[in-house]
Amino acid sequence: MVFDTVKIRGTVVPVTDRYHHGDLRRALIDAAVEAVGETGPSALSLRAVAKRAGVSHAAPAHHFGDKAGLLTAVAAEGFDRFADALELAWTATGDFKAVGAAYVRFAIDNRAHFEIMFRPELFHGDDPDLQRAEARSRAALHRGAGATGPDADYNPAALAAWSFVHGFAGLLVAGNFPQAVADDPEAAFAAVGKYLRIGEE
Repeated sequence: MVFDTVKIRGTVVPVTDRYHHGDLRRALIDAAVEAVGETGPSALSLRAVAKRAGVSHAAPAHHFGDKAGLLTAVAAEGFDRFADALELAWTATGDFKAVGAAYVRFAIDNRAHFEIMFRPELFHGDDPDLQRAEARSRAALHRGAGATGPDADYNPAALAAWSFVHGFAGLLVAGNFPQAVADDPEAAFAAVGKYLRIGEE
């Protein structure tokens, strides 16, 4: 039952009794994350997100413009959380292996965000919030790999570090590793890193 409305870009959009209008953006992002977690980003539709959030079917389009706009918000949120996790690991340990383990743990705990964040065809890459959040996460990973400066993106150490941790995380969340690895991914990651001498001087 509709009991309130919210005016978005000049249009009055009804809001159901599940959410007050101040929570609308959060509700839509949460609904999108839930949907991606269940069926993946390809099956996502704005109408389905609106239904899941319990709001007017017009609300997502008015708030985010299109599906890519909604996924841009999800990706930006993901990169911000990702950067927080990597920065915390580096601050606490100063050890790339801990940063890599935080990368893997983030992928496990935030699978829907992770699935969107590294697929630029799904979102608007020129969005300022997205670019800021992505730059934060990239800088955190570079620090862990000992790569700094304007050319850090092309630093072999940074490229090797990213290839290793992202490859491991991607294979893990896609279910490609044996169950023993999935049961204790941090230990498996540490063992592979030790074998490859990742993070050693």
